[in-house]
Amino acid sequence: MISESQEHTASHGTLRRIASGLIAIVHTRLELIGIELAEEKDRLLVSLFIGLAGMLLSLMALITLTALVAVAFWDTYRWQALAILTLAYAVAALACGLKAFSRLRDAPPMFPATLAELEKDRAALKRTL
Repeated sequence: MISESQEHTASHGTLRRIASGLIAIVHTRLELIGIELAEEKDRLLVSLFIGLAGMLLSLMALITLTALVAVAFWDTYRWQALAILTLAYAVAALACGLKAFSRLRDAPPMFPATLAELEKDRAALKRTL
């Protein structure tokens, strides 16, 4: 027969194993979220620098194009040429702004691998309890 103290010791050992397992799961998930956060930061910084370089080069090209058109049409249609370029720049800026807003609004959730693993953990805990 199992005595009350042996039963208490066995349940205490089981609780320790469960607690240890839960701590290990939480530790693993925190490591995973840290890795995903570092990857997201790196991806964002690279995208930011490439985007800024592209914007700077595009701005230089637009300034040069504007000067070229102004010089080419200086004697005949200077204000009309500049007005058309201004309108084209405004439409392009509006399109870029709308696209950026759309991408931010429709962005996928962050940390998909961590969320998937946490969902698996929750399902496994439901099965065991």
